[in-house]
Amino acid sequence: MILDNRGLEPPQPMMKTLEALEIIDVGEQVTIINDRRPMFLFAELDEKGYTYETKEQEDGSFKITITKSR
Repeated sequence: MILDNRGLEPPQPMMKTLEALEIIDVGEQVTIINDRRPMFLFAELDEKGYTYETKEQEDGSFKITITKSR
């Protein structure tokens, strides 16, 4: 699943991402594209035990691939 959160005002990107993570199964991934690095989201992901990889894109946005691990 890919979510393009660019252009959304906080906290919408985080809310959409967390909602998507609720509906996927363990081992599945959600990839999000955000205008900025989602620092508050990272804290939530760490707390919930998700793993994630962040890559800054050429346009300055961030692509984060999140794996549901439990």
